[in-house]
Amino acid sequence: MKRKMSINKILWLSLGVISTSLAFIGALLPLMPTTVFLLIATYAFARSSPRLHYWLLHHRHFGPLIRDWQEHGAIATKTKYKAIIAIIATFAISLVFGLGLVFLAIQAAILGCVSLFIATRPATAS
Repeated sequence: MKRKMSINKILWLSLGVISTSLAFIGALLPLMPTTVFLLIATYAFARSSPRLHYWLLHHRHFGPLIRDWQEHGAIATKTKYKAIIAIIATFAISLVFGLGLVFLAIQAAILGCVSLFIATRPATAS
């Protein structure tokens, strides 16, 4: 007999699917993040689908990123460089488009904090 999924599980599953989709897009597009969406998806699948949670943790490409974060709070050195370059590129694009000074200041503060957070995480060789 099939069990009905609760609304809560459906919402977590939906968040996991959307986040995984965004992570796959982020893996292809240089300015879109991947890891943050993978971590959200992992969290959501842990609450909704043991099968998808296992699949994501053991994914050939994404699994090591997730496990490094879960086990050590670490980010691969290569991933750190890519993230910082994407952050700089994002801010440069904002400058090129001549966005307002207030927006640029807010963006600089937020991106600076994110960059600092990334730079201060332990590194892995992957």
